[in-house]
This record gives sequence, structure tokens and C-alpha cells, in this order.
Amino acid sequence: MERKMALPERILLSVEKPARYTGGEVNSCMKNLDNIDIRFAMCFPDLYEIGMSHLGMQIIYSMLNEREDIWCERVFSVWPDLQKIMLEEKIPLFALESQDPIKNFDFLGITLQYEMAYTNVLQILELSQIPFHTCDRKESDPIVIGGGPCVANPEPLAAFFDLFYIGEGETVYYQLMDVYKDNKAAGGSRKDFLLKAAAIEGIYVPSLYEATYKEDGTIQSFGPKPWCIRVAPKTVLKQVESYLSNSFYPEKPVIPYVQATQDRAVLEVQRGCIRGCRFCQAGMIYRPFRIRSLDFLKKYAKFLIENTGYEELSLTSLSTSDYPYFAELMEFLFEEFRDRKVNISLPSLRIDEFSLDVMSKVQDIKKSSLTFAPEAGTQRMRDVINKGISLEDIVSGSTLAFKGGWNKVKLYFMLGLPTETEEDILGISNLAEQIAEIYYDTVPKEERIGKVQITVSTSFFIPKPFTPFQWEPMYEPEVYLEKACTLNDSIKGQLNKKSIRYNWHDAKTSVIEGLLARGDRRVGEVIEKAYRNGAVFDAWTDFFEYEKWMDALEGMEYGMDFFVYRRRNLDEILPWDFINIGATKDFMKREYEKALNAEVTLNCKEKCAGCGAGIFKGGICFENKN
Repeated sequence: MERKMALPERILLSVEKPARYTGGEVNSCMKNLDNIDIRFAMCFPDLYEIGMSHLGMQIIYSMLNEREDIWCERVFSVWPDLQKIMLEEKIPLFALESQDPIKNFDFLGITLQYEMAYTNVLQILELSQIPFHTCDRKESDPIVIGGGPCVANPEPLAAFFDLFYIGEGETVYYQLMDVYKDNKAAGGSRKDFLLKAAAIEGIYVPSLYEATYKEDGTIQSFGPKPWCIRVAPKTVLKQVESYLSNSFYPEKPVIPYVQATQDRAVLEVQRGCIRGCRFCQAGMIYRPFRIRSLDFLKKYAKFLIENTGYEELSLTSLSTSDYPYFAELMEFLFEEFRDRKVNISLPSLRIDEFSLDVMSKVQDIKKSSLTFAPEAGTQRMRDVINKGISLEDIVSGSTLAFKGGWNKVKLYFMLGLPTETEEDILGISNLAEQIAEIYYDTVPKEERIGKVQITVSTSFFIPKPFTPFQWEPMYEPEVYLEKACTLNDSIKGQLNKKSIRYNWHDAKTSVIEGLLARGDRRVGEVIEKAYRNGAVFDAWTDFFEYEKWMDALEGMEYGMDFFVYRRRNLDEILPWDFINIGATKDFMKREYEKALNAEVTLNCKEKCAGCGAGIFKGGICFENKN
């Protein structure tokens, strides 16, 4: 089909990186509209380069386009320079492939990967000329659907979305599209479709539900409205692709024109994690642990390199070292791609002898750094969070790394974890110093390539939904900064202080993220006010303005003290309790009590903890029963 560019040349020449908006990339999908019944705009509410690095978006894009009757196209947030022009000239936001306005599509699907992109969702809606609130949308407006990890608590965005897809997209998307197509053919209304969609497992239609509140502001009740109780389930079950080796995976991902943040082919080896870290939302919501077969990975590794021309292949998962056929996979990749000089990227590895041996073959040791994520500075605190790593593991891993030729180490920690003491904070500094000493004790002076370089980075703890710490409060920004200053002063007092650099995350961003992650429907008003105050691209340090959020919270009956700085009662109804992720609330409570007593839970391979994810009848839960 012929493409008429949505933006005239004069505009494209006036904005930064115009290739973000032109489409036409290698492997992008073009279709004839005469054969299309459903038009689906797949949106990542951030810059093109960020969104094009996201595997989940590539999977859904390719999967939907497998069907001849669906055309899935892509759309991203626009940079503020173009946003200003589009608003002034009333140019509607458009899809990259056809360059047609999003408002003319059947669906606008928005992936919600991080809370600080929520104001960008409103930017997308405003530029698309779609009313913010689902109750204000007309029959001709697209159905706005949300998915991704943030829908573990969709309630702060409930007013803006017609429906949410809870869980992994490979399971019921086709069914949802078929229901829409049938409803449309029968002359059904928008409301008719939403009622039918609510009956599909994993689909949550927020307009069909209501909350009541107690005098103290906590939730009294939450559930379907009386008139739709027969179609809208009281509990929405997360969707899980139990057998990944039979699931869809893109053979020809779209190759971006502008260099993406992750400029490489991506091969997902498994989903879920066996480790059970108590602060980690991903480790809970992606249960159970499931692997892709070795044959599947070999086949798709070849497809990806042949069909993209990339010179790097990244093996991705929450913990790649836990893939049971890791050695065999690496042996195949080395042999297959040796002559093509394809680099293998290995994030999420434990630092052990085998992993270091593998990394020495795929990295230029002089240029690369190793990453440890102890998360806490003392063993007591690592037991509290169930990190499953000991001081001996850290010491032996560091020793092996330094003997292997590395002299750059990145260490990631959290500040403000439950039960944290000053000793735990100072333990981070002491651990960094101990690792520096290991380098100088291990590597003879004549073999050193300069000083050891240790980078300590700390984020501030956010008690995310569906974690054993979901009842915990956060600290105010000033308290978080005091903790960071305590650590900074301690690092400056270490013997090897010149070898240690310290970075910490912005505390004000962290508490707003906490508000958006832990809020209920009442927080939607705050998001809208913040956007109208000019908040956008809040995930970008240069754009985030705390004052805009504080102004948005002004006059709200329930604000930061209620949603962020308050310890929640174990029996309180939480905004996300209506979602069944597999892991039960009783399991979370047990893990919370164990955390307060610094008791460790063994990983899933060693012993089943009875979390509840066995209801999905797949992955490690199924294997453990046989």
C-alpha cells in the first residue's frame, strides 16, 4: 500500500531524530487494508529507542501479525519538541507502518513496563485525540487495553483503560480479538464487547468493578458491580504460557533505524525465577519457573542472526545461570557463530567459575566489568530479603574474577529495606572495601592493569505489590538521603576509597514510583493533575519534577502519608487483591514473617515452598511433582 507521511518534511527536519517517526524499517509488517478486520496499535509509552528494545512488544507485534485479518502497527511517545508541534497544529498521533491516526484504529494496546511512564500514557491519549476517561469515549474511539508487569496493580490507571490483559500475552489475545470481531459483525456496541471481554479468563474491565472505602480510607470492599456480576469474575486469573517451547516467538524482529538502547538480537531462555527474593516483584508475578528447550533456543538463535544481521545475541531471563542446559547452549552458540564473529551477551549470571570461564570467551576483559547484586551489606540483611548469596559466595566470586583478568566490578544494593540498621548500611561500605582488598591480595603488582575499579550503586527500596514486603512503608525522601549520606561518608573513610565510586538513585523519584505502584483508583486523579501540570517522561532524570507531583497531591484527602509512608495491616484489602497471580497472600504472609526473623526459604529447585503457582500446571511446579 502507498504510505503518505503523517508529518510533512518541514516538521521532520525541525525535530530531533526524525527517523523515530518515519517507519519503514526492515522486517516491519505492511498489509493491504482490504483484507483487514482488526487494526491494533501496539504502544510503548516511551521513546522509540527504548520501546524497540523491548522483547514483549516484538512478541505481541509479530504474533498478532501472524493472522491475516489483523494488522498490528507500532506507536511510541514523541519527544517534547514534536509534542509541542503536534498540539499546536492539531496533528493526531499516528502509527509508524501506515502513518494513519491512532484514533482510527480498533485497539490501542499500551504496554506498562514501569510506573514512571504513567504520565506518558496520557500524552499518548491526548496526542491521539482519544478522551482520557473510558466513560467519555464514543463508539468510534479505539478500545484502550493495558498489559505488562505494572498491571499487577492496574488500579491507579483504571479510569484511563477500557480493559487490562493480566499476564502473558501468548494465551488469550487471539480469543479476545475473535470476540471483538464477532461483536462487530453482529452490530454490538462498545459496552457489549467489554461485557463479553470480561468473561475471558485474564481480562479485567475496570469500569465493571467498584470499590467502597472505610472511614480511615482503607478499602471496605472491591468487586464487580451488581448488574454485571454474572460476567465479571470476582477474581481475575493471571495468564501463563506454561510450555514455552510450544509458544510463539518472533523469527524476524523489526530492526530499528535509530540505534536502540539494546541494539542486539534477544533470545529469551526462560521465564520466572527459582530464587524467591522477597523484594522482587518480577520473581513473584512471573512464577512458575519455566524453560525453553535447547532445540528451541538453537533454532531461534539461528533465525534471529540470519534475519536481522545483528552482530550480538543477548540471552535474557531473570537469572540466566539457572537455565539447566546453559553449558550445552553456550557450546552450541560458540560453535555456530564463531566464524560470523557474533558476540554473545550474558546478563543475569551468577559469578561462579563456569560463568566466568564463559564470560572470558565472550567479553574483552580489559573493557568489561562484572556485576554483582548482593542487594544488602550484611548477611543478616541478605537473609531478611532471602537473597540466597553468602559472603563466601561474594569473596570466592571476586577472587575468581580478579584471577581471570577483570578489575572492574559493579555492586548493586538497596537502602531502606525492612529491619535495616545503621550496621547494615555500613556493611555495604565494608563489603566494597573487602572486595578491593581481595583484588590487591590476589593480583600480583606486576600483573595489575591499574587500580581496581569498584562502583557501588544503591536504589531505594519500594515495597511492590505481590511481594512479601507489600505491607511495608517507605521512608520520606529526606530519610533515604540521610541513609545515602551515611554510606557515602563511610566509603570516603575506607582505605581504598580512591578505588570505590558511589552512585545513588533519586529519592524523590522513588517515593512517587511507590505512590503509583501501591495506589488505588483515587491515585488516577493525581496522575491526571500531574500530567496537566506538565509532567511527562518522568522516568527521565532531566524531565522529572517532584514539585509537579506535590502540586497534584495538594488537596487530596489521601496522599503520600496514606499510600506510601503507612505500614499496611496484614488483614487489609489491598488494591490488587482481586488478581490471582498464583502465589497466594498466605504465602506472602509466611514469607513476610520469615523475613522479620531473618529466616531463609530454599529456592524452588531445592524445595517447594508451596507458594501456589502450581495451579498453572507447568514449569518447575509440575516437574517437582513428578
